[in-house]
Amino acid sequence: MSSKKLHPSVEQFKEFVKRHPSLIQEVRKGKRSWQELYEDWHLLGEDDQMWAAFKDTGTEEEKEDKKQDMMSRILSSVKNMDANEMNQHLYNMSSTVSTIQGILEQFGFAKPSQPAGGSGSQPFSFRKD
Repeated sequence: MSSKKLHPSVEQFKEFVKRHPSLIQEVRKGKRSWQELYEDWHLLGEDDQMWAAFKDTGTEEEKEDKKQDMMSRILSSVKNMDANEMNQHLYNMSSTVSTIQGILEQFGFAKPSQPAGGSGSQPFSFRKD
């Protein structure tokens, strides 16, 4: 696949945003749009005082707080999961995979599965001394 070549000013803006990561949070929180930021950047330039508030000045402590915040969000989402619903999803996925494997076996694209604990070839070879 060929990717479109972006306009040089858009490439410069992307680099600017990488140097000012707080801008990403502004957009995600809905305070500003990318269009607004791009227009301000284009009109005011990179050296305007407006951008000083968004400069990456994060200390190690702030970065650690962000990591802990992410972990707490993950843990809270795990706590909110319904075990029965998750089990049902896993069962559906398992049956879907089994159905796909059966179809592939019918058309000869996959080897037939061996029954568990069957007398077929063992996955580990043990030799007596």
